[in-house]
This record gives sequence, C-alpha cells and structure tokens, in this order.
Amino acid sequence: MPEHNPAVESAMEGELALLTPKVRRSPERVGALLHPDFHEFGASGRHWSRAAIIASLAATTETDDRRVAVSALRGAQLAPDLVHLTYDTEYDGSRAHRSSLWRRTEGRWLLYFHQATPFSERAT
Repeated sequence: MPEHNPAVESAMEGELALLTPKVRRSPERVGALLHPDFHEFGASGRHWSRAAIIASLAATTETDDRRVAVSALRGAQLAPDLVHLTYDTEYDGSRAHRSSLWRRTEGRWLLYFHQATPFSERAT
C-alpha cells in the first residue's frame, strides 16, 4: 500500500477538481488552482497559456454535468515543492494519457504544467 503523502494528496485533489464541470465553468475556481506561469500541451497538440485555458473553459456553454472518467491516477513528490501526477482520462469517446506538475507556491499547491497525449485502445 502506498504511503500517505499530503503533498501528493493535495495535488490529486486539485487535479480532480479541475476535471469537474462545476469548477471548469468558473474562471475564479480554475484560476485559483493554476500557477501564474501555467502552460499546457493539450490532447489536440495546442499550446495553452493560463489566460487562454481560463478563457476557453469559461466560454464553454455546455451544461453537461458528466464527469471525466479518471483511471490509474498516481503521484510522486519529486522535491519538497514539486509533485508529478500521471493518469488516464476518457470522455465522450476520447482517451488521453495525462501528466501534471504541481508546485507549492505561497503555501498552496498550484498546477504548473499539464500535458495530454491521446491514445486508442490499440495503443495501450
């Protein structure tokens, strides 16, 4: 059984919150979880800045409250203020391997970097 690690658990809580429709629709809530220097390479291959991802999520008019299916969520604390998470997601028929770096900044764990790589059933 993995040992209890509050840093990894905090990063996981933040990561899972960012996947919920209620948080994603709120620029304030998303912004509160993203590091000021956040950036992402999305499953589409697009590079996202912090401002661009917040604006894109806020502009989503979808009222669908289906959650993203998450599996194989794992985390490791790489340094006192750095946690690495990996997991897989499935939503609306699309699957992706995901990797996130969370940095403790001013006492809070914030998402610093995220990357999603699409995959199919054949590639697993």
